[in-house]
Amino acid sequence: MPNLTYRTLVETPSRKPLIFVNGSIKSPPFTKEGRIEAGRLLRRLQEGESLGMPHSRPMRDVGPKCHELRVADEEHNWRIMYYLDTTAVVVLDVFPKATRKTPKAVIDKCARRLATYLDDKRAAEQASLKKKGD
Repeated sequence: MPNLTYRTLVETPSRKPLIFVNGSIKSPPFTKEGRIEAGRLLRRLQEGESLGMPHSRPMRDVGPKCHELRVADEEHNWRIMYYLDTTAVVVLDVFPKATRKTPKAVIDKCARRLATYLDDKRAAEQASLKKKGD
C-alpha cells in the first residue's frame, strides 16, 4: 500500500498543526458559513480544547483518540473525521452525512488511513533517531 500524502497547515506556533490526510474544507461544496464553522471548531481543537456533543463525538470504531466533528451546513450535515495526535490534529476524512449512522465504508477507510498515518509517523521517528545516532 502506498504511503498517504499529507497537507499540513500551521497558523501559529501556539496551535497544533492540522494535517489533512484526505478531504478539504473549502467553498464549494461547503458554504461560506459552513467553512467558517468548521474552521472555528478545528481551531478550538488546535488550541487544545476538548470538544464534546453537540460538536464532536468519539469514534472508537475508527481508533482511540478518533472523533467525528459535526458541522451543520445549508445543504448538508458535514462530518470531519479526525485523530487527536499529541502534536497535531489529523483530519482523516471530510464527508456529507445523510443518515444517522456513519457508513461502515467510511469507518473502515478512516481506520486504514489512521493505521497508515501512524506507521508513517513511526517510520519517520525511527529514521530521525537513526540519523541522530550516525
